[in-house]
Amino acid sequence: MSKNLQVLLANRPTGEVTEANFEIVERDIPTAGPGQILVRNHWLSLDPYMRGRMAASKSYAASVEIGEVMVGGTVGEVIASQNPKFAVGDFIVGSLGWQHYAVSNGDGLAKVDPKLVPLSAYLGAVGMPGATAWIGLLEHCAPKCGETVVVSAASGAVGAIVGQLAKMQGCRAVGIAGGKEKCAYVVDELGFDACVDYKAGNLYQDLKAACPAGIDAYFENVGGVTMDTVFRLLNPFSRVALCGMIADYNLPEAYGVRMMRSLLVNRVKLQGFIVFDRQDLYPRAIAQLGSLVASGRLKYRETVADGLRSAPAAFIGLLAGRNFGKQLVKLV
Repeated sequence: MSKNLQVLLANRPTGEVTEANFEIVERDIPTAGPGQILVRNHWLSLDPYMRGRMAASKSYAASVEIGEVMVGGTVGEVIASQNPKFAVGDFIVGSLGWQHYAVSNGDGLAKVDPKLVPLSAYLGAVGMPGATAWIGLLEHCAPKCGETVVVSAASGAVGAIVGQLAKMQGCRAVGIAGGKEKCAYVVDELGFDACVDYKAGNLYQDLKAACPAGIDAYFENVGGVTMDTVFRLLNPFSRVALCGMIADYNLPEAYGVRMMRSLLVNRVKLQGFIVFDRQDLYPRAIAQLGSLVASGRLKYRETVADGLRSAPAAFIGLLAGRNFGKQLVKLV
């Protein structure tokens, strides 16, 4: 390519994200200066957290400024280097944004081995989503053998890993997902014990039937009505890992929590967490996840959009739950 294609934040969304919130531009390919590398991105990760970064409200990370390249995880190849830590031909994972080419001084980048697992997996099961599942489940849900673990968005990039790891801990794994196809995948392919279709319109009764002994640990990705429904079934001294609340992201006013009393009555431990707060655990999580994927013990699924120009529409689809598994954009 003779130009660097980029997707910028054109304006901040009000309510649901639209393609008008983005601007696609072509600019000159940058060059690597002293201490820098030039990376050709091969894959772009699309994740729910990006919706929060499009807003100006205070959060755990800085907002994307108007006119800036959209933030996003990438995996790519070093094509020029003036940094002794990286050589041409190295494959690296990092956060280089919605663009084909990026210059970096190497901070925040890690080398990856495409011979161990496919490159795209370093943005999913062996990347940030996988580490989020590993840390949230093992550190905050702290499941014990024989307990019931529930995860929302169970067919997604994080939820799918949570349930499989819970099964490896000897737990009953119950997912919540949207639609019969996703629920069938969660049970038949991923090995969950049960999956409840929230779109069937009978979430409480179906979830109660799937969790006859109540819920001991809950990994929350959705929020809203789903979270309140789960709260009704929590056991005493249960644990909740609060990872995401995608149901709220496009709302002008948050749904809130109506079942707070359950947290008190059941003496529930609820922990909000951001995966990068636990850099001490991240390398161990990635190493274990890589071994599990390479051996075939940990399964994952991807939804792939073709080309950077398709990223805005794919991101909108992600927020609406139209993806199946990890949402990626193939750039090469």
